[in-house]
Amino acid sequence: MKPVNIGLLGLGTVGQGVANILVRNATEIERRAGRGIHVALASVRSQGKNLAGTLGIETTNDPFDVVRNPDIDIVCEMMGGEQPAMDLIMLALEQGKHVITANKALIAIHGNEIFAAARKHGVIVAFEPAVAGGIPIIKAVREGLSANRIDWLAGIINGTGNFILSEMASKGREFSDVLAEAQALGYAEADPEFDVEGIDAAHKLTILASIAFGIPLRFDAVYTEGISKISTDDVKFATELGYRIKHLGVARRRADGIELRVHPTLIPEEQLIANVNGVMNAVLVQSDAVGATLYYGPGAGSEPTGSAVVADIVDVVRALTTDPLQRVPHLAFQYDALSDLPMLAPEDFECAYYLRLQALDKPGVMADIMSIFGKLGISIEAILQKEPIDQDAGSDITVPVILLTRSVKEGLIQNAIGQISALNSVTEDISMLRVESLN
Repeated sequence: MKPVNIGLLGLGTVGQGVANILVRNATEIERRAGRGIHVALASVRSQGKNLAGTLGIETTNDPFDVVRNPDIDIVCEMMGGEQPAMDLIMLALEQGKHVITANKALIAIHGNEIFAAARKHGVIVAFEPAVAGGIPIIKAVREGLSANRIDWLAGIINGTGNFILSEMASKGREFSDVLAEAQALGYAEADPEFDVEGIDAAHKLTILASIAFGIPLRFDAVYTEGISKISTDDVKFATELGYRIKHLGVARRRADGIELRVHPTLIPEEQLIANVNGVMNAVLVQSDAVGATLYYGPGAGSEPTGSAVVADIVDVVRALTTDPLQRVPHLAFQYDALSDLPMLAPEDFECAYYLRLQALDKPGVMADIMSIFGKLGISIEAILQKEPIDQDAGSDITVPVILLTRSVKEGLIQNAIGQISALNSVTEDISMLRVESLN
């Protein structure tokens, strides 16, 4: 049987990993796929030419040459960005070529349109490398857990943010200091917004939620909050209370709709996911039949992500001769069975909360604060009052107060914060973080 011809769009970090794996493990991959797999053409910039020559790959500077080549069976898009990636993928689908992409932003924002085009032309779009690098989380949720009703999932799905918070926790370093190191090490871009403000994680959470709950891709519905305002005080106090702060993506199915949110989160230190450090990723999935399952591994990198691309290539090769209607659906559920469930607004989120405030150290202050919680029906799980901090002579003495609430709707917490902030005895803005027990 003739080999399957692959076209690579991009021969950068991930593209090089794909090419190296396909050459190094060619015999093993053919045994799994049932056919040889050959990289017939790659679009490259100048720096990719040396590797391409070493591996015997023909190259072009125009990615459209790859897509239009009649001998290419599968197109692997690893360029990133919205354009020209979108035009290239849509053209490949129109020409009846299968597509594999590592482009999480493109899938999260335009995936509904892309999958509709793939169904129309009877081809596959695979996207395992778009989420959590080398961790096979898409396959696990879409296929491995297909017998289950998934209740929620929570993931550390951005390595840059996790590296920063891990360094802050283990070494007491400031956010800005660790960010500069992450940029020097190549973990963070010169403009780190997508990583530290949660946009990258929101793209990935959009995809995971869709295949977990059988809903259309809804990136616009993800509440996103970054880690740039996390202080060393918050990290220290969380540790004293038995928690770790992680930048978490949470997707939860509730009776009244779906919560989609990315934000800094306190997690009990005994949870395995709370101890995932450095640039590693992890996703915890809670489902009805199997219970909790945890998926851990490298979330980025040349060969970890390349491994996911090659795994998708093998899956596509195995399915080349199957009836398109009998293939695994792109979003796990049959396309006409997707449920457009309500997306809940932040005020309707439900979890516990961590509040840190600076209050005057005098009688009656805590009574006033607790009275506000009591009137709103908010139960307090723990209170931590620290020693007064160094202050100017003659000024009022203030103390840090940390409170942990029990689970409550966020709208009530925001109401409480507004009322407490209005007290003359509270001297600074209140810091609020969400708390997830993940039980």
